[in-house]
Formats: sequence, structure tokens, C-alpha cells
Amino acid sequence: MIRRDASSSDSVVERGASRRGFLQALSAVPAVAGVTHRGGTLTALHRRFDDDPAPLARSKEGRQLSRVRYHRAESFFRTLERVRCGRTSDTLYLAGIVAQLGLSAHLLDVGFPDDWCARHIGLRVTKALTYANATGFGHECADMARLADVLTPYWVWRRPHLDGEPTPDNGGFTIEQIQPLLRALLERVHSVTGHPRPNGWHQRRDDRA
Repeated sequence: MIRRDASSSDSVVERGASRRGFLQALSAVPAVAGVTHRGGTLTALHRRFDDDPAPLARSKEGRQLSRVRYHRAESFFRTLERVRCGRTSDTLYLAGIVAQLGLSAHLLDVGFPDDWCARHIGLRVTKALTYANATGFGHECADMARLADVLTPYWVWRRPHLDGEPTPDNGGFTIEQIQPLLRALLERVHSVTGHPRPNGWHQRRDDRA
């Protein structure tokens, strides 16, 4: 296994925020500060969020875990598709799981350690999307960004059923709006990672037609 570590506290690599550019930079030097993202760098994101630098290291194990996360995201999306008249909070809770699993698949694939993601990103979908786009995910969708804000952190959509607290603002999203946004997100994950579809995916798509 070839392993290349990268600390985002070292010299900046000035590249566009494309996945290919990011991975080329990661492979070319032993320590990479990141890629440009909306005028900043991955280092700037660490500072903005007060995060420890992510020791980026692509590996076979990371890619395998990435594939598992993508397939789990597809599985939860299938559950979400079956939701027709449930509570909006249930839909949003499932949506948060789908989005976070999908974004996690990208982050793991480009070399973020799983334990770093658990400590510094957790259930915050907006933060996961920000880090993903800073590392070449390339999904600059305004509606998905707005949904990510609603889903951050997505556990809040489960909590009202547990302790009777008021339901947070859902941003006006409906099931009919949420599903295509998440489908587009997962299509992007599939495209950039190159992971195969889950077993039976085509049959399930045909069954829904």
C-alpha cells in the first residue's frame, strides 16, 4: 500500500478546487496545505472552524470504507423514497443521514481519516459539504447548500420525538423537493468516486418506474 500523508498546516498548493487537481497535489508533495476554495484554502477552513489539521492519506482501506458509506447512503435513500405521508421531521432526519453518508464517502476517498471526520464534522451536513467542495467534490448547488443548513446537525429532527421540544425551522422544504436534491448529491458521489452502484440498484430503479 502506498501512503502519502498530508498536513494542511504546511505550504499552500495553489490549485483550482477540482478533484483531479486536489488528488494530483496530494500525490505530488509530502505535505499539502489544500486547494483554493472560494478565495481560501483548506488551511483557511481549518482555521475558520478551529479544527485540527486533517492528516490526509489516501489508502485502500479508506477507499473501501468510502464505498461502504456510499452504498449505505443509497440504502437510506431507498428508505426515504418510500416515505409518502410521514412527518416532515422524519423525512429530514433520514435526509441528514443520506447526505452525511454520501459526503463522508467523498471525504474518506480523498484521504480524510474517519476519526478526524467524527471529531470535527460529526453530524453537521453544512460543514461536510464545505470540506467536500474544498477538496474537489464540485457540487455547488444553492438549494443543496440551503438544505444542508436545515439538516445541521441532523439529530435535531429526531429530538422532538424524544423530549417534546419544538420542531426546528424546516426551511419550507417538502418531500418532493428533498428527494431530487439528495438524488443529485448521490449521483455526484457516484461520479467523482467511481464507486459501483449497490447490488440490485438498477432493478430497484426499474421497480420505482
